[in-house]
Amino acid sequence: MGTNQTADDPSGRALDYRQAGPTALRMLVGAQLRRLREACAISREDAGEAIRASHSKISRLELGRTGFKQRDVADLLDLYGADDAERSALLTMAEQANAAGWWQEYGDVLPGWFESYLGLEQAAAVIRTYEVQFVPGLLQTEDYARAVVRLGHSDAPEAEVERRVRLRMERQQILHRPDAPKLWAVIDEAVLRRELGSTATMRTQLQHLIEVCALPNVTVQVLPFSVGGHAAAGGAITILRFPEDELPDVVYLEQLTTAVYLDKPLDTHPYWHVMNRLGIEAKPPAATTTILRWIHKEI
Repeated sequence: MGTNQTADDPSGRALDYRQAGPTALRMLVGAQLRRLREACAISREDAGEAIRASHSKISRLELGRTGFKQRDVADLLDLYGADDAERSALLTMAEQANAAGWWQEYGDVLPGWFESYLGLEQAAAVIRTYEVQFVPGLLQTEDYARAVVRLGHSDAPEAEVERRVRLRMERQQILHRPDAPKLWAVIDEAVLRRELGSTATMRTQLQHLIEVCALPNVTVQVLPFSVGGHAAAGGAITILRFPEDELPDVVYLEQLTTAVYLDKPLDTHPYWHVMNRLGIEAKPPAATTTILRWIHKEI
């Protein structure tokens, strides 16, 4: 893919780089810089010397793990012999990549390890997730989200709790964008039967899941108790896929106080296999609404 300002995803959707968000733009610029460097057979060490930096900084730049200085990008483009069109496009993208994401206004309640995920989520074309403990954050009601937040932050003042809930609600807006990602969620039956907040909270949450199942870009499956042991015995999984072919899939594994991000194919492919197995083992999407209504009546 060249350095045009738009690109097509596999479904034919045109993606405007200016709307992709800073995280995706950093990844795109980094991927372009890596391609240009490798085409010139220049090592990371030599590229680092050109911008008065170490080879590890070049690695971070190419992975989109850090912001860009315009001078560094310009010097690298000179070193790689980029033409005028590539130079103009990449410098513009690098500048846009340094813009703050909307979620940064919640920096006081947003852990650094989760900030990267929000940027990736905003840019994703497909989000596949398996949840064993909670309803996925993108599908939670306010009251359910409030119960989850209080569970993890029992000593937090009410104002902090409400800011965390508001952040979660704002995340959900991506499901209603014109270019909304495809969300495919497999939810363990235990999630739907474990009461959080109150019975009223759970009943409202189940009704909300019934309603979001009607969205054309949302697929929900229930993994019933009857399955017994299954492929995702290790816990919750989220996989993000992006419209741009050059961006790798990212597997996100959240832990108690941090998270793991995997983007190498050898690491991500096994998780795709697990998610595909879960999709087979879970009840089909057509049965989801019936299951949710059944549980709704039981609680």
